[in-house]
Amino acid sequence: MTGKRIGVLAGAFNPVTCAHLALINAALEVVDEAVCVVPRVYPHKEFYGAALQDRLEMLRLAGGRYRVEVTERGLFIDIARELRRTDPGAEIHFICGRDAAERIVTWDYGEPGAVERMFQEFHLLVAGRHGAYVPPEHLRPRVHPLPLAPGFDEVSSSEVRRRIAAGESWERLVPEGVVELVRRIYRTS
Repeated sequence: MTGKRIGVLAGAFNPVTCAHLALINAALEVVDEAVCVVPRVYPHKEFYGAALQDRLEMLRLAGGRYRVEVTERGLFIDIARELRRTDPGAEIHFICGRDAAERIVTWDYGEPGAVERMFQEFHLLVAGRHGAYVPPEHLRPRVHPLPLAPGFDEVSSSEVRRRIAAGESWERLVPEGVVELVRRIYRTS
């Protein structure tokens, strides 16, 4: 028997959205605990926008059922290993959408077989985002569909930022508890 199943939503949370909370809530149907992870360094993008402390505050104010952790690095394998230092027997399940799952599986990790080795250390819970994700055959035992209520395909941090910049309504895309903080961070009126 493995240890507890931990669902991990790792991201920039720039800002936190209602889709983030929906993913966590869906995952809590199949895992024992949820963790939102904010890496200090991202493997595929620069750290910009909200400061690290603001992101942590948004996660706190969002009111979800999760704990928040900061990790040094942002690759899933690094995050899994870092989390296992405090939960050695944990079974790690990364929570993501179809778009992120495709990036994870097709990313160039610099060495043959890297993806397969990584998937020995964690699972993916994948919510459909603009369609269902169909993993490669050899990874299917470690990739599981995550049922998510409809209506979240267009909800993303980048869409919130785009709407703020365009002067469009964005408030319904973020949890009510973070609206004022998002307004302050992204300087909207």
